[in-house]
Amino acid sequence: MLFEFDADQRLWQDSVRRAVAKECPPALVRAVADEAADPGPLWRAWNRLGWTELTAPGEAVELAIVLEELGRAADPTPYLATMTQFAPLAPGDHRPGVAGAAVLDGVTARPDGGGWLLDGTAPHVLDGDRADRLAVVTGAGVFTVPAEAVTATRVPAFDPLLHVAEVTFDGVLVTTADATGADTGPDTDTAERTDERTDERADTRTSAGINANSRAGTSVGADVRTGANFSAGTDAGTITGTGGGTDVRTAADVRTAAGIGTGTSAGVDVCIGAGIGGGVSAGSSYARDLALTGMAVTMVGACRRVLDLTLEHVRSRHQFGAPIGSYQAVKHKAADMHVAVRRARALAYYAALTIAAGDPRRGTAATMAKAAAGECQSVVFRNGLQLFGAMGFTWENDVQFALKRAKAGELMLGGAAEHRARLAAEHLAGGRPTGDPLAGGRPGAGRPPVTDGGERHAAHL
Repeated sequence: MLFEFDADQRLWQDSVRRAVAKECPPALVRAVADEAADPGPLWRAWNRLGWTELTAPGEAVELAIVLEELGRAADPTPYLATMTQFAPLAPGDHRPGVAGAAVLDGVTARPDGGGWLLDGTAPHVLDGDRADRLAVVTGAGVFTVPAEAVTATRVPAFDPLLHVAEVTFDGVLVTTADATGADTGPDTDTAERTDERTDERADTRTSAGINANSRAGTSVGADVRTGANFSAGTDAGTITGTGGGTDVRTAADVRTAAGIGTGTSAGVDVCIGAGIGGGVSAGSSYARDLALTGMAVTMVGACRRVLDLTLEHVRSRHQFGAPIGSYQAVKHKAADMHVAVRRARALAYYAALTIAAGDPRRGTAATMAKAAAGECQSVVFRNGLQLFGAMGFTWENDVQFALKRAKAGELMLGGAAEHRARLAAEHLAGGRPTGDPLAGGRPGAGRPPVTDGGERHAAHL
């Protein structure tokens, strides 16, 4: 893929990488997991560095750079939930340094005089137990409530560094003053905003070094369709799938393994779709697109960490007088991991770019990014553990934190199979916008794949 950061973005990436290495070393991450050390000072460090001020849509690429590095480090702070879920739903209520969370499902609003009463229990709220403010999505709109008004209980999760909570609302009164006015439905002014930002979009693409219609962007999109090679699996490494790319894992098994509970896909995993705009059309809401993109790029960062640790291990581990990385079978697995990470990373940054540019394809791009990240973690999880051998299963090995962060991300906001299904449904319904990154504007692009053997994939190369 033709992708380069400009000079300012490279400087930003280097600065973020150095800051994360200094402030969030593996020793701190392990202390939080082992000894319940307080991550509060780390959260204040991110605030001091100004990272909690990256709330403008035009800063989506810079925010993605931060999220990738924090995903790589298995950041134990509420940064992800605050910046990609709460802030876009409550833009007027977000303040630097104030932790937030988004309640996307399970809460109803009933009229009461001049306001509404919120009732219900929301499961699996990321950072719901340590947020200062909550953005609550209901049928009557999005409201912000203080943490003191609800009861939040942290529940066990597969990733010991993630805070996942059950949040209960019992007659919480909100008024029109608490409504955020956030976009939670189809984006009706996309075309107008896009026209106004044509020059800015062109400048953004140039500075980021991405051509939205380049072969790189479309090749990644084509890869999403050929997802049979990257079917998701359970944490024990049981990978099941069919030649058509449809996962046959059971939702209950995977959710239970991740410690994120069970439930219907419509109510738990895809609450971001049901609660924030629904569907995968290009007109989906900004909040939905940023949440999916943020989760995807965080997973990419975690997968990068697994790949780096695995490569370090296979170079240093010797068997039969040679590094195990010199054996062809090991090389193939490492290469598969590398390709999966590069593919998911390219698509995650493409999604961030479409958000920054106000591009109407951002909904499709965000959905594709989350699907690709889910497929990536499956390959990285399986191959990383296998190449580490028994050492990869030990608590003392730091690879566990990155593996768990990537796997937990797959189970939040919809898994790869669900997002691929949405993309396929939209395509079959003829709902893809002109210039969709799946098509890329190339001759013959967008045609249905042929079904005879390997030509099915070759049609999209």
